[in-house]
Amino acid sequence: MSLAVPEDRVVVRAIVSLRLRLLANGLRRSPQRKAVFILGTVLGLGFAVVMALALSLLHGRQGAGDAAVMLTTGLAVGWAALPLFLFSTDESSDPTRLTMLPLRPGPLLRGTLLASLIGPGPVLALVLLTGAAVAAAGGAASVPAALVGVPLTVVAFVALSRAVAAGNARLLSSRRGKDFAVLGGLLFALLIQLGNIASQSVFGRPGEHGTLDLTPLRPFAAVLRWVPPISSIDAVRSAGDGSYAVAVLQLALTGGLLLLLLRWWRGSLQQLMVTADASTQIAVRSVGRARGAGLLPGGRTGAVMQRHLRYAWREPRAKAAVFTSIGMTLVFCVLSVVQGWASVYVVGIAGVMLGLQMVNLFGMDGSAFWMVAATLSTRADARAELLGRACAVLSYALPLSLVIGIGLAAADNDWADLAPALGVTFALLGTGIGLGAVLSVLAPYAMPADSNPMRSAAPGQGGLVLLNGVGSIVGVLLLNLPLGGLHAWLLDSHGPDWIMLPIGSAYGAALAAVGLRIATPRLLGRLPEILGTAVER
Repeated sequence: MSLAVPEDRVVVRAIVSLRLRLLANGLRRSPQRKAVFILGTVLGLGFAVVMALALSLLHGRQGAGDAAVMLTTGLAVGWAALPLFLFSTDESSDPTRLTMLPLRPGPLLRGTLLASLIGPGPVLALVLLTGAAVAAAGGAASVPAALVGVPLTVVAFVALSRAVAAGNARLLSSRRGKDFAVLGGLLFALLIQLGNIASQSVFGRPGEHGTLDLTPLRPFAAVLRWVPPISSIDAVRSAGDGSYAVAVLQLALTGGLLLLLLRWWRGSLQQLMVTADASTQIAVRSVGRARGAGLLPGGRTGAVMQRHLRYAWREPRAKAAVFTSIGMTLVFCVLSVVQGWASVYVVGIAGVMLGLQMVNLFGMDGSAFWMVAATLSTRADARAELLGRACAVLSYALPLSLVIGIGLAAADNDWADLAPALGVTFALLGTGIGLGAVLSVLAPYAMPADSNPMRSAAPGQGGLVLLNGVGSIVGVLLLNLPLGGLHAWLLDSHGPDWIMLPIGSAYGAALAAVGLRIATPRLLGRLPEILGTAVER
């Protein structure tokens, strides 16, 4: 027993050293990764310093403490939510990597907690919370409360983040967990946009004598200041106002939360280290016919369509691409409605974004493309391959565009423009399908096998990514200039603009057919180049 304490210290030091080594080795992987990390850290630190200074300037003004409470609330939500979305990109956040080692939960917990305090995240939180404490301070008694409350809040943030990650480690490391990360990340981005709109509506109104009006924050802060770990920052204001007992109680609430988080974290670590992973157990599953298979066309086209839809639903990278396009479209639609510039023609964004799903079809397959290449021997095979993937994209792009268009028309009460807007959208979608097929054959690029969101292609292929992304959008818009001119002429001459629906649909279908026709023979001729690019890592 006398050797337990020294051994525990060795474990703690080893985990902290491992964290430092992971950070250093991560920066050595490539100059691009190092540049992105340094640039992101500098920009993040600069933003945090500016925000802290802005909060400090609120010192002494009415509502400054409320602003500090709201900032701390936002940080708490971020620290609790981000591990669910970035779990697979941070090697140190997965405690299951250490389950095979003979470690006790106590030393593992202490070492991981200290290691988690190393990095740009805790530093940025410390800077922002310092600014919030300065804003909320009101006297000499606020200084000791800030010296205790700010570090305590940072430690609580880190413990909250790691406890959430450890408690959901099995789920987050599974395929369903990665799917949840994709969907949750899109929802989190949407919530950030809604919060941005709300903050603009609050801070955009001047108060008396042209000063900033912070009174709308008061009812929210009155409740949130008692929620730990937010309460420890509000303790600075309470101590400055002379409410010493209230300040002590608020600090105690955060301390109690920290103890509960550490207990939850320790229990999760202990369970992970003694419980077998479900992936190592044999599970017998019945394999039945895929639902909806009878609705697909027969032959190779239907098989390719079914495979593409399965990948879009099950493969994390493919699902991320699909739901990112849908999420960005919904964000623009919500912003247009909330900010008052809603128009049913915003649905055209759906046509552009969803049409991009045809870009880099074979690069997304990766090394599995060799099985596709081995079965492509005739022009009919190549055409069926491209047609099946195009039909798969259209199977969800068309109904989504229709639903979004109807929603925008209902929100703006502009049913008269629904038909021409959908015609333009279908034209953009069809153009994206055709152009994407051509670019997929002529300019494929390898997708990274890892889950790092900062890598969208293999090293040295940034130009191809730019060509496929920006070039496809520009190409779609240029190819639809004649249709836009026709629509403008109909509006100017007060002609029947509803005719844009059949014309736009036919125009999009024609360009999609032309693109597939151009790409089909070139797919057969470029199979070796596409295969070599797809398997590159």
